[in-house]
Amino acid sequence: MESISLYYREGPSDKVYQASICPKDDGYHVHFAYGRRGTTLSTGSKTQTPVAYPIAKGIYDKLIQEKMAKGYKPGADGVVTAPPESQNQHTGIHCQLLNPLHEQQLAEVLLNPDYWMQEKIDGRRLLIKKDGNQISGINRLGFPTAIPESIAREAAQYPRDFLLDGETVGETFHAFDLLTIGPEDMRSLGFAVRYLRMRDMLNAFDHPHIRLVEVIFPFETAGQLQRFKQEGKEGVVFKHKDAPYTAGRPNSGGSQFKYKFHETASFIVTKVNDKRSVSLILFEGDKVRPAGNVTIPPNHDVPVPGTVVECRYLYAFKDSGSIYQPVYLGARADIRAAECTTAPLKYKPEAEE
Repeated sequence: MESISLYYREGPSDKVYQASICPKDDGYHVHFAYGRRGTTLSTGSKTQTPVAYPIAKGIYDKLIQEKMAKGYKPGADGVVTAPPESQNQHTGIHCQLLNPLHEQQLAEVLLNPDYWMQEKIDGRRLLIKKDGNQISGINRLGFPTAIPESIAREAAQYPRDFLLDGETVGETFHAFDLLTIGPEDMRSLGFAVRYLRMRDMLNAFDHPHIRLVEVIFPFETAGQLQRFKQEGKEGVVFKHKDAPYTAGRPNSGGSQFKYKFHETASFIVTKVNDKRSVSLILFEGDKVRPAGNVTIPPNHDVPVPGTVVECRYLYAFKDSGSIYQPVYLGARADIRAAECTTAPLKYKPEAEE
């Protein structure tokens, strides 16, 4: 494989662009990856089908020339991540999604000895699948996605096949659940069994870029929850020790919950305004509701209309639907526009009479 990593740094911008020529069947693909340095990169391909090497080389050289004309410079410290071959073909694997735990339910769950707690990682959902010598990534929607080479290289060291669920933050994969190991499908078993098997699995080999999300056992959860809050973590997840791994999100309730310390939601960009601001909307049934504006920080590209983005906010106003004190977190290619609804919004408490 022929590859190069290019870097661009100016002011708050710190970007990486990678290009590679990869052999496939009787021809070659030209792949690319891009994004902010230290994050999981977005990926794609310039060739839909394998092409002859001279054609691939011409495409590859043109990409490099275009990027270097824009100020990118080559560097030796990058890791090239080849994207999956079929990004639009569903894997048949579906993530488990959790309902939020409301404030009035928190005390009850904290006191229940059957619930185990894990830190909620503020990253991008990723499942890692090992099938023989092949390591592949699966995103929140169940479609193939690229994974950082450092994570793939370490995952390949484990001798058996597996399917791990977790979140990526930069070059680190935070593993929080085990779905399969060897020929065993673990999804029908309780979380306690899955977690302990995952812990044993990860203790069996060296993996500095794969981190186990530790469980906090009952009667320690209240104190650790407060420590997480003080440390500015995103939140926690509570899982019943006997709960199976069930794909999708329950219509209500469930045996596993997420509890966020900060309110976040996904929105659809509808318009680009002046001064790096964009307008946001949400769906409410078959209606479209405005959700206010958010300023895009200098270290992020301004998203185009139609992009799904994630924002942190203090609360929303019931009448207008606008979010208060929004903070832009980034684009979310792994969330469908149909999921951007008013249902999860936290509204400002009404003033007492």
